[in-house]
This record gives sequence, C-alpha cells and structure tokens, in this order.
Amino acid sequence: MGKRFVGVAIAVLTFAAIPIAAQNAASSGAPRTVNGKPNLTGLWQSLGTADWDIQAHGAQAGPFYQLGAIGAIPPGQSIVEGDEIPYLLEALEQKKKNLANRWKEDPVIKCYMPGVPRSTYMAFPFQIIQSQKDILIAYEFGSENRLINMGKPQEAAVDTWMGTSNGHWDGNTLVVDVTGFNGMAWFDRAGNFASDSLHVVERYSLLDANTMNYEATIEDPKTFSRPWKVNVILYRHREKDARLLEFKCVEFTEELIYGDLRKKGGK
Repeated sequence: MGKRFVGVAIAVLTFAAIPIAAQNAASSGAPRTVNGKPNLTGLWQSLGTADWDIQAHGAQAGPFYQLGAIGAIPPGQSIVEGDEIPYLLEALEQKKKNLANRWKEDPVIKCYMPGVPRSTYMAFPFQIIQSQKDILIAYEFGSENRLINMGKPQEAAVDTWMGTSNGHWDGNTLVVDVTGFNGMAWFDRAGNFASDSLHVVERYSLLDANTMNYEATIEDPKTFSRPWKVNVILYRHREKDARLLEFKCVEFTEELIYGDLRKKGGK
C-alpha cells in the first residue's frame, strides 16, 4: 500500500511541474505534427477592433457623414498590456500627428504591408502552413506573406515592411524573433507607430485545437522608453470550405495616392 501511495504521489508531482498552459494544451486534444510539435496549420483570425486602435477606445464618427453608421469607428477594448504605450516625448508628438492625418497617411489605407504585429489582428484572416522545416504565413490583406525561418537564425539582408523572422520552439510555444523593419508601418489606424529599430518577439500558443493565444513584445529604443506587449486571441476558421481569399487592394488606392498628379483640364 505504501509503495502504491508513493507512486501516485510522484506522478502527481511530476504533472504539477509541467506549466499550466502546457497541461491545458496537452489535455485539450490540440493537434500535433509527426515530430510532436503543436500543429498550427490552419486559417486563423482575430476578433475585435484593434486595427482601429490597439488601446481602449469608444465609438466615433467616421470621416464622411454620408456613410452613416457603416462608416463609423466601432468601440474596442485594449490589447496593450496595462493599456499604456510608453512613448518618448518626441515620438508621442509624432503619434498625435499621425492620428490627425490617419485617413490619408495610414500605410494600410494605401495598401502597403501592415507589418508585424498589425497583420495578425487586422480584420482579415491569415493562413499558417507548417512544414517539418520552416513555417509560412499567408495573409489575405494585399496577398502578403512571410517565411519564418526555423533553422539557424539569419540576419535581415535589407529592411522591409514585414521584417525578417527567425523562429524556435519553447516547449509548446512558437517563438518568433522579428527584426529588419523599414520603420514605415503603423500598429493601427490611430497612428501608433515605431521606427526602423523595432524589434518584435511573437509567441504563438495553442489553447485548444481551435483557439490560439498570440503575444507580441515590442521594443524600440528610438520610440519607446521600455518594452511593452500586446495580446490577442486567434480563432481557427472551421466553416465548410474555409479558405484564404484574395484582397488585392492596390487598384483601390490609385486615386488616393496619385489623384493629385492627374493632368488638369484646360488648354
């Protein structure tokens, strides 16, 4: 009887030593690849209004009264830890300028790439394709994509909108280190932004087979006084024939970007 009790006690203590998140993932039936890693392959999407403003915000009128309610800005809860973005003073002034000019200056309005982490919480789905080597993420917005290198870390060859992504597994969590940004992307339509010194560390963790936690740590000494985090929940699309569609938006932005260059009428 004593040996039996000791065996049970050891089993309980061993299980208790496993992080709670890992226990939940292990017991939830979350899918795994043949090499035992969590299988993130699927069509995912965030709910909420963080693309309008990553901080808590109320409903607001849109830029054109003719659009009525469908052109209004919906309210939303903050995805920023503590709802505080630690801007440096000069950067905060730039953020205010961005906000005032957002209807023309937001890069996404011009169909430029949204960058990281914004591409994750926009109102568009994205597809993760996980192989035994690297991981590809394809986005519906602008038909963009990025490759997560799971091998030896590689330095960014050039600065880009989406940066250079190097990933590794930390237990059941995919950790992606992203550098090499061009400093032109915004975090949302409210004008929150970063410089070309931006460094993002993403963490993708399955909560169950169809729900994933996404966390991104933001660091940029040119813009912020300290690192800060955003956190959102991602949901897997399960409807019949769910697939990634195309939203090639360049053709919809030509008048906005080039309209003022059109030859004026006259002699």
